[in-house]
Amino acid sequence: MSRTVRQYFPLKPLLTTLTLASISTAHAASDLYEAKGLLELAGNPNESSFLKNLGLTVGGWINAGVTYNANDPGSKFNGPVTFGDRSSELQLNQLYLYVQRAVNAGGDSWDVGGRFDFMYGTDAVFTQAYGSPRGHWDLNLIKNGERFYDIALPQAYLEIYAPFGKGISAKIGHFYTIIGNEVVTAPDNFFYSHAYTMQYGEPFTHTGILLSTPLTDNFTLSGGAVTGSTTAGWDGAWDKGLGNWAFLGGVTWTSDDKGSSVALTSTSGEISEQDKNNWSLYSLVIKHDIIEGLHYTFQHDHGWANKVLGGTQDAEWYGINQYLTYDIQDNLGVGIRAEWFRDDDGFRVASPGRTLTAFPGANNYYAVTAGLNWKPLKWLAVRPNVRYDWSDNAGAFDNVGSAAAGYAGAKKDQFLFSTDVVVSF
Repeated sequence: MSRTVRQYFPLKPLLTTLTLASISTAHAASDLYEAKGLLELAGNPNESSFLKNLGLTVGGWINAGVTYNANDPGSKFNGPVTFGDRSSELQLNQLYLYVQRAVNAGGDSWDVGGRFDFMYGTDAVFTQAYGSPRGHWDLNLIKNGERFYDIALPQAYLEIYAPFGKGISAKIGHFYTIIGNEVVTAPDNFFYSHAYTMQYGEPFTHTGILLSTPLTDNFTLSGGAVTGSTTAGWDGAWDKGLGNWAFLGGVTWTSDDKGSSVALTSTSGEISEQDKNNWSLYSLVIKHDIIEGLHYTFQHDHGWANKVLGGTQDAEWYGINQYLTYDIQDNLGVGIRAEWFRDDDGFRVASPGRTLTAFPGANNYYAVTAGLNWKPLKWLAVRPNVRYDWSDNAGAFDNVGSAAAGYAGAKKDQFLFSTDVVVSF
């Protein structure tokens, strides 16, 4: 065998595979474009008699992205911008899997279901159920030097439907918050990057019980009790703060044509079993379809915690977000987000979020984000974003130095360009 043949011989299996794949793809091109997830292209397990008989659905996605920071920070951190927080490094944000049995919420009989979620990636550290009062990350990971990739179990709950009145659903266990507009799950956001309110102003998860019921065709009421060891039910773990319970609930109005909605949600309770001071937050989210395809969202959050600074000083934080998105086509949208977040006492925002660093003090944070949300296939989304952040005080952006030095910031502003892909199963 000649050297040239030997050189390219390892490519034969690959070429054969690609040839067979192209034939298969051509034969099932309609399936490729019609499938909502990759599982539908590979013998969808959700169509198996085993899962159907149990009423179970499995699914998930892969979310990966990269961010360019014009400041080129020496620490590679994008300041207070979390989730996509690494500069010029490809991040596997979420390898996400779930199994769910949805309840028949409109039925006339009792039903039992639930859901279990698994996440691996760089986003996992921000959704850990530790309830640290200084943020939403596991401080032990930082101490051990494992600051980037980890595993999280953001949801594990039992759901019960009771046919009383218009029906009552109860989640019991560990579940995502109902507060705010943006969510952890990547496919359910328009933008790759997140607003300050979501990153620092709100809880990610709760542990406890949450009831919900439609009062009328337009109003839905929710309410329950959540537990937590240090933050009044924010991101509480199963084995911590079991003697400390807080309120979680809200009311949502939706128009008859589903084109407008108003959601007011809140949580309030004592900080911990040892600290009886109050920790509270409310969030108002208003959504309206201005014309067909043009969507507007307004969000206002306001939170406060009593005597959390040095045991004597109260802390307060609040902000306003506005979103405007337009559906150019069924699979292509363009959007812009403008936000202002006030960390009134330097309590909520740490820079950068993964490190043990001093808070930069009272500060106003502003950001404008513009981007596209393109779905060339129903199971594939691409989301390029351009983002500009600035603050009143220096020290929030262009982190330099080391973790031991606290990653001191040098600039008041920062320009980011990021893009990510979401591949749904």
